[in-house]
Amino acid sequence: MKKYAPKTPSLRHISVTDYSGLDNVAPFPGLLGKVTKKGGRNHHGRITVRHQGGENKKRYRKVDFRQDKTNIPAVVKTLEYDPYRTAFIALVCYKDGEYRYILAPHGLKVGDEIITSESAPFKSGNRVPLGTIPPGQQVHNIELEPGRGSALIRSAGSYAEVLGHDGRHTHLKMPSSEVRMILSLSYASIGQLSNPEHNLTNSGKAGKSRHKGIRPTVRGSVMNPRDHPYGGGEGKQSRGTRRSKDKWGNITGGRKTRKKTKWSSKLILQRRRKKK
Repeated sequence: MKKYAPKTPSLRHISVTDYSGLDNVAPFPGLLGKVTKKGGRNHHGRITVRHQGGENKKRYRKVDFRQDKTNIPAVVKTLEYDPYRTAFIALVCYKDGEYRYILAPHGLKVGDEIITSESAPFKSGNRVPLGTIPPGQQVHNIELEPGRGSALIRSAGSYAEVLGHDGRHTHLKMPSSEVRMILSLSYASIGQLSNPEHNLTNSGKAGKSRHKGIRPTVRGSVMNPRDHPYGGGEGKQSRGTRRSKDKWGNITGGRKTRKKTKWSSKLILQRRRKKK
């Protein structure tokens, strides 16, 4: 974590990630993709997602979430920053000469060797089936279904803990404290993801959010009556409704959005604890 002397008001509370341990190199040319900026607008030009637009230019790196080259060792060439995700990424070169980007686990260094295999050692960065991992091990980049690529635990500093095995399933404790079952044939990477201090960052000023493409959010109570249910009134007024509502009058703030009949509910053994 990097902090600055309070020479200006915006620098007084700012704290950013320290990137000194990363390689300052250009992205690998063959692993770049194109992302079209839409500013929250659909194909009709109407805003469907508010508070978006105006971010800095950034290039998309194609990250290999599947890591399906089994039993072929790879060597870490560089550790890089990725503007599209909070965790760092690593450029690896497989023994057959192919280059790919992967999510970098915490502690991975240039020159380390990783492998995807059913019999791989439980070393940070290696990828193995969940059914072979002993209880207490930290994992990330987890598949929900075998062969479909990872879908869970992909943000900075996150990890899940293996609690045990039960037949065809493995019990995992998620960062949210939720305990759920995942097929033991699904692959997962060993270790915790990189950049664990990301949650300690402080932007320090509103301009940082604008650089990321996050536009200001206006309170409903300062709008006109035609623009929001809380709008209008002489001076500062209470919202005047018992339940909180959004701009279109839909009830929000505490309403459960998960469907009771969702197919994956039977795989959740323990719901996440509520924040106090």
